[in-house]
Amino acid sequence: MEISSKENTQFFSNNTILLVDRSSFKSESSASKEKQSCCGGIKIFLGALSFLYFAKALSGSYLKSTITQIERRFDIPSSLVGIIDGSFEIGNLLIIILVSYFGAKLHRPRIIGAGCLIMSAGTFLIAVPQFFMGRYQYESFPSTINSTVSISPCLQDKSQTPLSALEKSQAKISAGCEKEAGSSMWIYVLLGNLLRGIGETPIQPLGIAYIDDYAIEENAALYIGCVQTVAIIGPIFGFLLGSLCAKLYVDIGFVDLDSVTITHKDAQWVGAWWLGYLIAGVISILAGIPFWFLPKHLPKPESRKDSSTSSEQSKFITEDNKDQHKSYQQQVKITEMAKDFLPSLKNLFGNPVYILYLCASIIQFNSLIGMVTYKPKYIEQQYGQTSSKTNFVIGLINIPAVAFGIFSGGLIMKKFKINVLGGAKLSLGSSFFGYLLLLSLFAMGCENSDVAGLTVSYHGTKQMTDYEQDLFSECNSGCACSKNDWDPICGENGVTYISACLAGCQASNGSGKSTVFFNCSCVGTLESPSQSSSAVVGPCQKGKECPKMFLYFLVISVITSYTLSVGGTPGYILLLRCIKPHLKSFALGIYTLAIRVLAGIPAPVYFGVAIDTTCLKWGSKRCGGRGACRLYDSNALRIRDIKPQLRDSKEANAFHFQRIKRQKLLG
Repeated sequence: MEISSKENTQFFSNNTILLVDRSSFKSESSASKEKQSCCGGIKIFLGALSFLYFAKALSGSYLKSTITQIERRFDIPSSLVGIIDGSFEIGNLLIIILVSYFGAKLHRPRIIGAGCLIMSAGTFLIAVPQFFMGRYQYESFPSTINSTVSISPCLQDKSQTPLSALEKSQAKISAGCEKEAGSSMWIYVLLGNLLRGIGETPIQPLGIAYIDDYAIEENAALYIGCVQTVAIIGPIFGFLLGSLCAKLYVDIGFVDLDSVTITHKDAQWVGAWWLGYLIAGVISILAGIPFWFLPKHLPKPESRKDSSTSSEQSKFITEDNKDQHKSYQQQVKITEMAKDFLPSLKNLFGNPVYILYLCASIIQFNSLIGMVTYKPKYIEQQYGQTSSKTNFVIGLINIPAVAFGIFSGGLIMKKFKINVLGGAKLSLGSSFFGYLLLLSLFAMGCENSDVAGLTVSYHGTKQMTDYEQDLFSECNSGCACSKNDWDPICGENGVTYISACLAGCQASNGSGKSTVFFNCSCVGTLESPSQSSSAVVGPCQKGKECPKMFLYFLVISVITSYTLSVGGTPGYILLLRCIKPHLKSFALGIYTLAIRVLAGIPAPVYFGVAIDTTCLKWGSKRCGGRGACRLYDSNALRIRDIKPQLRDSKEANAFHFQRIKRQKLLG
C-alpha cells in the first residue's frame, strides 16, 4: 500500500514536472515568436520611415536647387522667391499643434501615410504651372532665330525690317501679353510648398515616437540614428537631381531644341525645373504606401511590458473594466496639465542656459537657412558657374562634409567622455573657427564681368556708376535700340554687350547658337577702338583668375561646413541636459517653434531683399514691368551675402560665451 502510494506520488510528480516543462516551453516559444514579430514589425516600420525621410529630404533639397530656375521662369525677384521658400515652414506651423496633441490618440502610421499623400500632392502642384503657362519666351533678336530673313541688328530705320517680320514680332508680343496673367502662377508654387509643409508635419513627431514606443530600449537610439543618417543622404540626391534637370531645357519634349539660341551658361537659361518635382512626387507616394498597411499598435518588447515608464500614447489607453475610473482620472490629469502649462512655461523661460542656447540657435539658423537657400545663386553669380555645376558641387561635396561633421561631433563626445560644460565649449569653438573661416570668403570673390554700359564704359576703361544713362554711346547713337532688352553677345575684345543692337552690329551670319555678328561699331579693340569688329552669341566668360578663386572657395566652404557641423551634436546634448526631464518634450517643442517662426520664415525673405539691392540689370516682362535680375554687382553681392552670416555668427558666439559662463556658475 505504501509502495503503491509512493509510486503514485512519484508518477504524479513526474507528470507535473513534464506539464510544467511543456508549459514553460510553450511560453518560451510564444515569447520568442512575439519577440520575432515585434522585431519584424518595428524593422519594417524603420525601413519605411527611413525611405520616407529620404523622400522628404530629397524634395526639400531639390526646391533649394531650383530657386534660380523658378525666379527666371516666373520673372520674380529674389525676395518673392524667399517668401515661396518660407511657405513650407508656414504650412508646418499651421497644424503642428493639432498633430502633436491628437497624433498619439489616433492611428499613427496611417496619419503619416496621409501626410505623404498631401506632401506628394503639394510637390505635383509646384510643377503644374509649367503645363499651363505656355512655352518659355526669352529675349532674343529675330536674327538669332532660325529664319531665311536676314535682319540687321542695328535698326537705323524700322523700314529696314521686312513687314512680315515686324508683324510676326508684334503678334508674338501681343500673344505673350494675353498669357501674361500666367506669370502670377507662381502662387501655385507657393501653395504647393505650403502643402508640402502640411504633409511633412506628422512624419518626425509621430514616426520617432512610434519607434521609441515599440523598439527594444537599447535599440531605440540606434534606430533613430539610422533614420537621421538616411535623412542626410536625401539632400545629396536632391542636389544631384537638380544638377541633371538644370542641364535640360525647360520646354524639353515640347519644342525643337535646335531652335533654342541660348545655352545653359546664359543668364536667361531655365532648366527643366518641373521634371524633378514630378520625380520627387512619385517617390513621396511610394514612400507612403507601406504606412497604410502597418498596425496601429505593435506588440511591446518583454523588457518594456513591466516598465514603470510609459509612452504618451499609453496614457490615453484605458481598460474596459475601469473605463469610468480612468475617464475621471484622465479629466483630472488634463485639468492639472492645463493649470501647469503657464508655470512650466515660466520655469522653462526662467532657465538662463536654455534661453541663451535658444537665442544663439535662432541667430545661427538665420545665417544657415539664408546661406543654404541662396548658396547656389551666389556661386552662379559670383563665380560664373552654371546651375547644373553648382548643384552638383553642393550635393557631392558640401552635404557629405556636413554629415561627417555631425558624426564627428558625436564621436568626439563619446571618445573623450565630454560632459555638458565640455560640450558647450566644443560648440563655441566650432562656431568661433567657422566665423574665422567665413571672414576669408571676403577675399575669395571674382571681379564684375566687363559689361559695356554697366560695369565698364564702351571703351573698356572706367567703372560705371549711373549705368542706365551710359547704355547709349556715340558708337550706337544711330541705332534704334531699347535699354530694356537682354540678349547678350561677347565681343572679340572680351567685353559683353547687352544686345547686338547696343553693340552697333550692322550684319549677322548664321542662325541660332552659331550666329556671328559683324561690323559692330562698339566692339573695337583697345589698340584700335575705331575699327569695327565681330561678336558671338552669349556673354563672355569671367576673368582668368575666377576658376582658381572658385576652387579656393570650394575648399574653404567644405572646411567651414565641417567645422560648424562638429558643434551641432554637442549643442543638442546641452539642450537636452540643461532642462528638467519632465519638461524635455515641451522645451523641444518651443525650440522648434521658435526656430521656424524667427528663422525659417524671415531669413529667406530678408536675404532675398539684400540680394535684390545688388542687381545691376533687371529683365523686363513682355507687357512691361520689372522681371528677374539678369546681372548682379559681384562685389556688392559678396558683401551683402556674407556680411549677415558674419554678423549672425558673431552674435551667436557671444551667446555661446555667456552660456558657458552661466553653466560654470550653475555647475
